Amino acid sequence: MDNEALNVIYTRRSVRSFTGDAVAREDLMKILRAGMSAPSAVNIQPWAFITVTKRETLDGLCERLPYAKMLDKAGAAIVVCGVPDKDAVYSGKYWVMDCSAATENILLAAHALGLGAVWTAVYVDEERVRNVRKILNMPDNIIPLNVIPIGVPKGKGAVIDKFREENIHWEIW
Repeated sequence: MDNEALNVIYTRRSVRSFTGDAVAREDLMKILRAGMSAPSAVNIQPWAFITVTKRETLDGLCERLPYAKMLDKAGAAIVVCGVPDKDAVYSGKYWVMDCSAATENILLAAHALGLGAVWTAVYVDEERVRNVRKILNMPDNIIPLNVIPIGVPKGKGAVIDKFREENIHWEIW
Protein backbone atom coordinates (compact mmCIF):
# COMPACT_ATOMS: atom_id res chain seq x y z
CA MET A 1 0.00 0.00 0.00
CA ASP A 2 1.30 3.44 -0.94
CA ASN A 3 -0.32 5.47 1.84
CA GLU A 4 1.40 4.95 5.19
CA ALA A 5 -1.49 6.32 7.27
CA LEU A 6 -4.04 4.06 5.58
CA ASN A 7 -1.70 1.10 5.97
CA VAL A 8 -1.58 1.70 9.74
CA ILE A 9 -5.38 1.91 9.87
CA TYR A 10 -5.96 -1.18 7.71
CA THR A 11 -3.40 -3.36 9.53
CA ARG A 12 -4.09 -2.39 13.15
CA ARG A 13 -5.33 -5.29 15.22
CA SER A 14 -6.06 -5.98 18.85
CA VAL A 15 -2.97 -7.45 20.50
CA ARG A 16 -3.54 -9.49 23.64
CA SER A 17 -0.19 -11.26 23.98
CA PHE A 18 2.95 -9.38 24.96
CA THR A 19 6.59 -10.25 25.63
CA GLY A 20 6.70 -8.47 28.99
CA ASP A 21 9.30 -5.96 27.79
CA ALA A 22 9.00 -2.37 29.00
CA VAL A 23 7.62 0.35 26.73
CA ALA A 24 9.90 3.35 26.32
CA ARG A 25 8.71 6.59 27.90
CA GLU A 26 9.43 8.35 24.59
CA ASP A 27 7.03 6.00 22.80
CA LEU A 28 4.37 6.50 25.47
CA MET A 29 4.67 10.28 25.05
CA LYS A 30 4.19 9.93 21.26
CA ILE A 31 1.16 7.72 21.87
CA LEU A 32 -0.32 10.20 24.36
CA ARG A 33 0.28 13.08 21.95
CA ALA A 34 -1.67 11.13 19.32
CA GLY A 35 -4.51 10.61 21.80
CA MET A 36 -4.66 14.31 22.53
CA SER A 37 -4.72 15.06 18.80
CA ALA A 38 -8.20 13.54 18.52
CA PRO A 39 -11.19 15.71 17.74
CA SER A 40 -13.54 16.69 20.54
CA ALA A 41 -16.81 18.58 20.71
CA VAL A 42 -16.08 22.32 20.59
CA ASN A 43 -12.43 21.36 21.31
CA ILE A 44 -13.22 21.00 25.04
CA GLN A 45 -10.94 17.92 25.29
CA PRO A 46 -12.77 16.38 28.28
CA TRP A 47 -10.13 13.76 28.87
CA ALA A 48 -7.35 12.79 31.21
CA PHE A 49 -4.82 10.02 30.68
CA ILE A 50 -3.20 7.91 33.37
CA THR A 51 -0.06 6.16 32.21
CA VAL A 52 0.75 3.03 34.19
CA THR A 53 4.22 1.47 34.05
CA LYS A 54 4.69 0.06 37.56
CA ARG A 55 4.41 -3.72 37.51
CA GLU A 56 2.52 -3.76 40.81
CA THR A 57 -0.17 -1.43 39.44
CA LEU A 58 -0.44 -3.31 36.14
CA ASP A 59 -0.87 -6.53 38.10
CA GLY A 60 -3.51 -4.95 40.35
CA LEU A 61 -5.52 -3.86 37.31
CA CYS A 62 -5.04 -7.32 35.79
CA GLU A 63 -6.48 -8.98 38.90
CA ARG A 64 -9.54 -6.72 39.10
CA LEU A 65 -10.51 -6.38 35.43
CA PRO A 66 -11.99 -9.57 33.94
CA TYR A 67 -11.17 -8.74 30.31
CA ALA A 68 -7.72 -7.24 30.86
CA LYS A 69 -5.76 -10.36 31.84
CA MET A 70 -3.14 -9.51 29.18
CA LEU A 71 -1.91 -6.78 31.53
CA ASP A 72 0.21 -9.47 33.20
CA LYS A 73 2.71 -9.19 30.32
CA ALA A 74 2.01 -5.65 29.07
CA GLY A 75 4.86 -3.19 29.40
CA ALA A 76 2.49 -0.32 30.15
CA ALA A 77 -1.13 0.74 30.08
CA ILE A 78 -2.94 3.95 29.36
CA VAL A 79 -6.19 4.57 31.17
CA VAL A 80 -8.37 6.91 29.11
CA CYS A 81 -10.62 8.90 31.41
CA GLY A 82 -13.44 11.34 30.93
CA VAL A 83 -13.85 14.66 32.70
CA PRO A 84 -17.59 15.25 32.29
CA ASP A 85 -17.58 18.45 34.35
CA LYS A 86 -14.79 20.15 32.37
CA ASP A 87 -17.33 22.68 31.08
CA ALA A 88 -21.00 23.44 31.70
CA VAL A 89 -22.41 22.44 28.30
CA TYR A 90 -20.49 19.97 26.13
CA SER A 91 -18.25 17.68 28.14
CA GLY A 92 -21.09 16.04 30.07
CA LYS A 93 -22.82 15.11 26.81
CA TYR A 94 -19.87 14.18 24.62
CA TRP A 95 -17.03 12.92 26.82
CA VAL A 96 -17.58 9.25 25.87
CA MET A 97 -17.37 10.01 22.14
CA ASP A 98 -14.44 12.37 22.57
CA CYS A 99 -12.51 9.87 24.70
CA SER A 100 -13.35 7.10 22.22
CA ALA A 101 -11.78 9.15 19.42
CA ALA A 102 -8.69 9.65 21.60
CA THR A 103 -8.62 5.91 22.29
CA GLU A 104 -8.60 5.05 18.59
CA ASN A 105 -5.72 7.47 18.03
CA ILE A 106 -3.82 5.76 20.87
CA LEU A 107 -4.40 2.33 19.34
CA LEU A 108 -3.26 3.53 15.90
CA ALA A 109 -0.18 5.29 17.29
CA ALA A 110 0.88 2.19 19.23
CA HIS A 111 0.57 0.11 16.06
CA ALA A 112 2.47 2.72 14.01
CA LEU A 113 5.34 2.47 16.53
CA GLY A 114 5.46 -1.33 16.21
CA LEU A 115 3.76 -1.93 19.54
CA GLY A 116 0.62 -3.86 20.29
CA ALA A 117 -2.43 -2.60 22.18
CA VAL A 118 -6.02 -3.50 22.91
CA TRP A 119 -9.04 -1.56 24.20
CA THR A 120 -10.46 -3.09 27.40
CA ALA A 121 -13.70 -1.51 28.57
CA VAL A 122 -14.19 -0.13 32.06
CA TYR A 123 -17.14 2.28 31.77
CA VAL A 124 -20.23 1.60 32.02
CA ASP A 125 -19.62 -1.32 34.35
CA GLU A 126 -19.89 0.18 37.85
CA GLU A 127 -17.72 -2.47 39.52
CA ARG A 128 -14.90 -1.99 37.01
CA VAL A 129 -15.12 1.79 37.39
CA ARG A 130 -14.88 1.41 41.20
CA ASN A 131 -11.95 -1.00 40.93
CA VAL A 132 -9.93 1.23 38.59
CA ARG A 133 -10.66 4.32 40.69
CA LYS A 134 -9.52 2.51 43.84
CA ILE A 135 -6.33 1.05 42.34
CA LEU A 136 -5.33 4.39 40.80
CA ASN A 137 -6.63 6.56 43.66
CA MET A 138 -8.76 8.59 41.26
CA PRO A 139 -11.14 11.39 42.21
CA ASP A 140 -14.88 10.83 41.76
CA ASN A 141 -15.26 13.45 39.02
CA ILE A 142 -12.94 11.51 36.68
CA ILE A 143 -14.44 8.46 34.94
CA PRO A 144 -12.20 5.70 33.55
CA LEU A 145 -13.55 4.79 30.11
CA ASN A 146 -11.04 2.07 29.32
CA VAL A 147 -7.66 0.57 30.06
CA ILE A 148 -5.37 0.06 27.07
CA PRO A 149 -2.63 -2.52 27.69
CA ILE A 150 0.40 -1.68 25.52
CA GLY A 151 3.49 -3.73 24.87
CA VAL A 152 5.82 -5.49 22.52
CA PRO A 153 3.66 -8.02 20.65
CA LYS A 154 4.45 -11.68 21.18
CA GLY A 155 4.38 -13.11 17.69
CA LYS A 156 3.10 -11.57 14.48
CA GLY A 157 -0.63 -12.31 14.47
CA ALA A 158 -2.84 -12.17 11.44
CA VAL A 159 -4.38 -9.00 10.11
CA ILE A 160 -8.14 -9.32 9.66
CA ASP A 161 -9.77 -7.56 6.74
CA LYS A 162 -12.91 -6.07 8.29
CA PHE A 163 -14.14 -4.33 5.14
CA ARG A 164 -17.68 -5.41 4.25
CA GLU A 165 -19.16 -3.72 1.22
CA GLU A 166 -22.65 -4.86 2.24
CA ASN A 167 -22.43 -2.39 5.16
CA ILE A 168 -22.23 0.54 2.74
CA HIS A 169 -25.40 2.21 1.60
CA TRP A 170 -25.28 4.90 -1.06
CA GLU A 171 -27.77 7.70 -1.20
CA ILE A 172 -28.86 8.12 -4.81
CA TRP A 173 -29.51 11.66 -6.00
